[in-house]
Amino acid sequence: QVQLVESGGGLVQAGGSLRLSCTASERTFVLAMGWFRQAPGKEREFVAAISWIGTNYADSVKGRFTISRDNAKNTMALQMNSLKPEDTAVYYCAAKRGALGTSSREYDYWGQGTQVTVSS
Repeated sequence: QVQLVESGGGLVQAGGSLRLSCTASERTFVLAMGWFRQAPGKEREFVAAISWIGTNYADSVKGRFTISRDNAKNTMALQMNSLKPEDTAVYYCAAKRGALGTSSREYDYWGQGTQVTVSS
């Protein structure tokens, strides 16, 4: 069982930046990890993912968000720039064994979520 803990959410004005972090209880280099988000009344959606192969981003965040990880510290981060009100959601860190995935159904381990609110 992999434990994931997110941090770094908060309130920011449109155009601002936030950095989310996720700490894993297991060595991250063996995992594919991702960020998902869920806004009120909407389904959970893919944001970005990273594995030993590379990275993948949702079209809505390409060029604004950057996913990275530090395998020495078992952490993953999501740098979010040029934030928009539509980025407002609870952001979840997720992990899986095997290949990188973009569907929430593929991920076995989830953090508790951290709220990101972007004001206009």
